[in-house]
Amino acid sequence: MANEVRIAATKRTEFGKGSARRTRREGKIPAVLYGHGTDPVHLALAGHELTMALRKGGVNTLLTIAVDGDDQLALPKALQIHPLRRVINHVDLLIVRRGEKVTVDVPIIVVGEVAPGAQVNQDLTSLAVEAEATAIPESFEVSIEGLAVGAQILAGEITLPAGTTMLSDPESLIVAINEQLEAEVESELDAEEPAEGGEAADGAQDEAADGGTSEGEHSEGSGQ
Repeated sequence: MANEVRIAATKRTEFGKGSARRTRREGKIPAVLYGHGTDPVHLALAGHELTMALRKGGVNTLLTIAVDGDDQLALPKALQIHPLRRVINHVDLLIVRRGEKVTVDVPIIVVGEVAPGAQVNQDLTSLAVEAEATAIPESFEVSIEGLAVGAQILAGEITLPAGTTMLSDPESLIVAINEQLEAEVESELDAEEPAEGGEAADGAQDEAADGGTSEGEHSEGSGQ
């Protein structure tokens, strides 16, 4: 199940791009907390703690936002990422309650190796499910170990934890095992075998190392 992490926060009273930049310079991340009919609350979250929490637990990490002596459960719903620095610029947080159902996209992780001569094509990278806010699956693991050409895995074949409901179409294709293209097979063989003329080139290098004439020596001799 997804992790639950406590994040310290303070309320923001200034808004706009300038205020957001100052917040980030202080090592914090601007955020908006909303949901359950409450007015949106503008926050500044502890930047390092939030980044590490999402990096470790994924996008569905359940957060306990500690602000002004109160704790509020929330899920990240939208992240703004800096296009170059790849850091979090802003996050929207959805208020949730213990025991309530939420709709989330859970990542799919493909593990294992297919049979020789086959390759895997992955159509889906996540599945939409409904789960309790405090029991969201962290990921779904799909094993392709030993699968041969023609094998398929559909969304409906994924085993869900108790209390979790599939919202994606059960007939949606997750992975298909296809025949490896001839060009790719040849590329793999080429990578395993030495290039043509490789032994001759190695011999020439050995001769030069043993006192053979180099291009530099020819050039020097012609100038005398």
